Amino acid sequence: SIMAAQYVSINGEFVLADDAKIGVNDLAMHRGYGIFDYFKLVDGKPIFMEEHFERFFNSAKEMHLDAGLDRGRLKETVEELITRNNMPASGIKLLLTGGYSEDGYKMGKPNLLVMQYPLAFPKEHDTVKGMKLATHDHVRQVPHIKTIDYLAAVRMHPFMQENGLDDILYQKNGIISECPRANFFIVTGSEIITAASNILKGITRSKVLKLNIDGYKIVERDFTLDEVFAANEAFITSTTQYANPVISVDGKVIGDGKIGVVTTKVRQQLYKLI
Repeated sequence: SIMAAQYVSINGEFVLADDAKIGVNDLAMHRGYGIFDYFKLVDGKPIFMEEHFERFFNSAKEMHLDAGLDRGRLKETVEELITRNNMPASGIKLLLTGGYSEDGYKMGKPNLLVMQYPLAFPKEHDTVKGMKLATHDHVRQVPHIKTIDYLAAVRMHPFMQENGLDDILYQKNGIISECPRANFFIVTGSEIITAASNILKGITRSKVLKLNIDGYKIVERDFTLDEVFAANEAFITSTTQYANPVISVDGKVIGDGKIGVVTTKVRQQLYKLI
């Protein structure tokens, strides 16, 4: 079995995972106020860590939260945690809360948690199971920030289980945005398209935007649910999933319901990159 992490860092101090606690007055608990970021370790090496740090500090700033550590100190903390836990295949979560609040409403001094979780990655030549999604009428609050507010997504879990779904796809007035933990792409004509508004700009998404896929232009623009149904292929991108094919949305088959050529190319290029 995969061992759980032994240590957690709280505000720069290392504590045993079993003893890692945050008090009941934290605003994360009372109002769901906080931000996070998440990157992976492959063979003990952090992947795209600087980009994740960049987004993390930007989220913190936009939410008026002081991380209490600068980028250099945070990096040292992460490296120390990596050494202590010795988990070469894992995910690292940076979590910054609203802090201890006097009245359960106003911000306090934020708590910074750095946690590590065992993670089994998809391998490049694994058999990929295409995903089934259902749309849900929702736009996340402050969507360009990676907040801890996943209310809509978590609430949809029973619905997903009952309907044999792999994930939810957010839409508003027929305009597609994102999945709760992934960006969404369609392949149509000679374009690979991903939404431009009401989304979190994923790090993996940013890598895909820079790829060179022969015969295709990669574009950021908003598109409709009808365009999804008419697409040749669809896929999601995320830190843990790389690029994962989507074979149906709202019970309608995308393309021929098989894993598309373009999706496969994107996957291969991401594996190379990583």
